[in-house]
Amino acid sequence: MAERLAIYRRLVGAQVRGHVAYRASFALDLVGNALMPVIEVTVIVAMFRVTRTLGDFTALEVLVMFGLASSAFALADLSVGNIERIRQYVRMGLLDAVLIRPLSALGQLLALDFTIRRAARVVISLGVFGVAASRVGVDWTPARAALAVLAVVGGAAFFGAVFVATATVAFWWIDSGEFANGFTYGGRDFTSYPITVYSGFFRRVFAYGLGFGFVAYHPTLGLLGRPDPLGLPAWMAWSTPAVAAAACGLAALAWRSGVRHYRSTGS
Repeated sequence: MAERLAIYRRLVGAQVRGHVAYRASFALDLVGNALMPVIEVTVIVAMFRVTRTLGDFTALEVLVMFGLASSAFALADLSVGNIERIRQYVRMGLLDAVLIRPLSALGQLLALDFTIRRAARVVISLGVFGVAASRVGVDWTPARAALAVLAVVGGAAFFGAVFVATATVAFWWIDSGEFANGFTYGGRDFTSYPITVYSGFFRRVFAYGLGFGFVAYHPTLGLLGRPDPLGLPAWMAWSTPAVAAAACGLAALAWRSGVRHYRSTGS
């Protein structure tokens, strides 16, 4: 296990050195990635220029929710977001070389395409969360601090599972990029706002059927110490790790099924 981890570290290190070798390009990439959450915050601020509340939440409360969701997504995107490139490996038969090596196929794909520039999104998103939580007056007890950490880490694991599960569709349907983006980036947008703004059926399917409501909505209620407008119990704020574990288990099953289904291109 130690030897395999050392190999993965070398692969990631090679990717990082390759990216920073062109300093001007790397700096521009960092700035571009940092601007993404800034633009999204600007959209939220503009929205509250015409309304006082959104789904019974104030602007600062929504920004806390956005900060949690964006931080979790950015961390998942940094860690496993490059799995989206599996479509190219399947289409061109490049996955053959990955499968014959005595290492995890998933681990290799994540290490070979690791993109360090996405770290800028993590930093900015965490900054937004910290500032919003401070301005809204979150009472930082040890329990709430633990809840924030679990929400970000658990949310990142959940989004990571969504990345892997939706990318696996490429083993059956190569041109599945838009389908996958609908759940990954669409899920990020869904979790950035209170689920009370969505209709009953849509909310039941995406917030609870698919689990997106546990990424930021319920943890935000726990951090703010306010009851759920939908009437659900307060302990659901702590359910993010359990939901993420279930999602990771399903994603692992989907990945194994996809790899076994792979038949190469014959080239």
